[in-house]
Amino acid sequence: MEHPCLRCGACCAHYRVAFHWSEAEAFLGGTTPADLTEKLDAHRLAMRGTQAYAPRCIALQGEVGQAAHCGIYARRPSPCRELQPAWERGEPSPQCDRARAAHGLPPLTPETWIDPTGPGLSPLPRSA
Repeated sequence: MEHPCLRCGACCAHYRVAFHWSEAEAFLGGTTPADLTEKLDAHRLAMRGTQAYAPRCIALQGEVGQAAHCGIYARRPSPCRELQPAWERGEPSPQCDRARAAHGLPPLTPETWIDPTGPGLSPLPRSA
């Protein structure tokens, strides 16, 4: 079963992604590519493209709602790691619901995460 967020991308094209500048500083252990960020203020950076009137993160690849994914998934900043898809871990996510609605996508449901080919939840890893 394909992970539902591998075709979504709604959050990446709806919210500003702001985070502490240290997340883009390799010498401090940061992993987010600095060249994909822009200065927001003295303490924060934002992912390029997310401050626009119609936000779209520079790292978002593909078409929202069809085959979208993060081009820097393993190195994405903390706001992206912290925003959980609705019901992935058994809890609602109003942020996920709002972003999906803004792109004309239906909300995710608990059933979204059920693997129809076998018992229980999708066999994909649950780590962030």
